[in-house]
Amino acid sequence: MFGVGNPGEKYSLNRHNAGFMLLDYFAETHSLTFKPSKSDYYYAEGKLSDSTYMLVKPTTYVNNCGVAAEQVIKNFDADIKDFLVVYDDFNLEFSTLRIRLSGGDGGHNGLSSIIYHLNSDLFPKLRIGIGNNFKVGDMADYVLTNFNRKEKKVLFEAFKTGNILLEEFLSGGINKMLDANSRLSKSDV
Repeated sequence: MFGVGNPGEKYSLNRHNAGFMLLDYFAETHSLTFKPSKSDYYYAEGKLSDSTYMLVKPTTYVNNCGVAAEQVIKNFDADIKDFLVVYDDFNLEFSTLRIRLSGGDGGHNGLSSIIYHLNSDLFPKLRIGIGNNFKVGDMADYVLTNFNRKEKKVLFEAFKTGNILLEEFLSGGINKMLDANSRLSKSDV
C-alpha cells in the first residue's frame, strides 16, 4: 500500500498528508514501524493471514511521489493491481472514503505523478475526502493547512473504517475490499 503525502514533521498533519496519516494509523494498530529504504521511500513490513505486505511512504514531495511508486514496483516486481494508493481528495466531502479501481488524477498532482511514472492508471485507489472549503485559487494553501482538533477527531473515526478496508484489501484483494465497503456503507444507513 502506497501513501501519498509530504515528508517531514512540518507537514505531518496537513490535509495533503491524509494518505500518510491513514498508513500511520494502520501501522500503529498493527504494531509496525516505518524504516528507511535505499530508495526514495520509507516502508513497514507486516503479515496478515498468510500474506506479507508492505506500507510505503515516499520521501519525495507529493508532486514527485511517482518516482517512489516506480521504484517500489521495480524493486519488488509488484503487480499493479496489488498496488493500492491511499491519498487525500478535495473532490470528496471531508472524512468520506471512496474506492476507485482505476482512473485519472482528478486534479491531484501526486496521483498525476504516479500515473506518469507507472505509465498506467490501472491501479486501485483509496481516496480520503478532505473537503473543499477554499476560495478559487487557494487550493494549494488549503491542502497544506493542518486539520484542526475537531477535524482530526472525525478523521480518526473514519480511519477505523479505513483500517478495516485496508485489512480486507490485504487479505483478499480489491474485490474483498469492495465487498467490505458495501457492507460498511449499508450499516451506516
